[in-house]
Amino acid sequence: MDERVSLDEYRQKSRLKLVPFDDIKLATDRNYLVKGWVPGEGLVIVWGAPKCGKSFLTFDMVMHIALGWKYRGCKVVQGPVVYLAAEGAHGFKARIEAFRQRHLPENHEPPAFYLVGASIDLIGDRTELIGAIEVAGCDPVAVVIDTLNRSLVGSESRDEDMARYIQAADAIRERFHCAVIIVHHCGIADNRPRGHTSLTGAADAQIAVRRDGNNNIVATLEWMKDGPEGETLTSALEVVDVGIDDDGDPITSCVVVEAEASEERTYERLTGRQRRAVDALANVLIDAGQPAPDATHYPSGATVVQVETWRETLFKAGVLDRDASNPRQPFKRLKDTLTERGVIGEWNGLVWVVRTDADV
Repeated sequence: MDERVSLDEYRQKSRLKLVPFDDIKLATDRNYLVKGWVPGEGLVIVWGAPKCGKSFLTFDMVMHIALGWKYRGCKVVQGPVVYLAAEGAHGFKARIEAFRQRHLPENHEPPAFYLVGASIDLIGDRTELIGAIEVAGCDPVAVVIDTLNRSLVGSESRDEDMARYIQAADAIRERFHCAVIIVHHCGIADNRPRGHTSLTGAADAQIAVRRDGNNNIVATLEWMKDGPEGETLTSALEVVDVGIDDDGDPITSCVVVEAEASEERTYERLTGRQRRAVDALANVLIDAGQPAPDATHYPSGATVVQVETWRETLFKAGVLDRDASNPRQPFKRLKDTLTERGVIGEWNGLVWVVRTDADV
């Protein structure tokens, strides 16, 4: 302590307070947004494979927070939500319209939900983002960043970049005393979030999202500081016709609905080559995937790539040998085996991942 500062002045200015044992009382206030799932303040990671439904699930959950509705029987603390749709606001508007049509009656008071559709560098733009929220005067209880990859200028695998990213998220949390929910992809191995482990180490709660054998969305609470773990929620996507575009074609999106948990099937263990092939397909779907052309032959909301694009990726990655006497035959056996086991799907020259929970 500076000797020039009196003890009384120090007591008034210092944020560090020593509380005597007998003055420490049990806290009974609500410290959650969704009880048992989302803390009232902290960093929350929602992660999973491409097109597993993690963004739909996160949006549905925070809309219940904005509306003050119970979520799957869990108590909710109501408050404003800011949602950064960094992967594009155009399609996200259809999700909002689907939720409005499916859940909100006419003349319902608008929920305190705010969408940010611009691309963002969370590290460089955090001050501007905080200022924009302050100008709006919404004082959010939750800020969603969807996704980490689209809001990070740098590498998910470099500890320096992830440390700065976490600091930026913490700056938002500290300014508004809110939950910062980050939607994130899985790694090449689908058993943890992609990138540097400092992200998961900083999390106050982590939710894993995957598809089960019936293509349902299964969310599992992997951990929560000072809370229960292992709870699951099973959901499905219900297609909603939300309007007609300028060409006269229907615009559709999906809403999340509760579904029955399905009995898990036991799958035969994949070989190392099969596992690497699935990982390569998941990665090429992130980089070059396109929405499925229709919902008749493809899962709702599926992302697909040309079979030949996947095959070329396997050659480049060394999963298959281009110099083999008949290079197409090993690829056909690999593709057919993964299709028969229900790991991937194929139709009309397009391929997609059905599930990423295969034994490794």
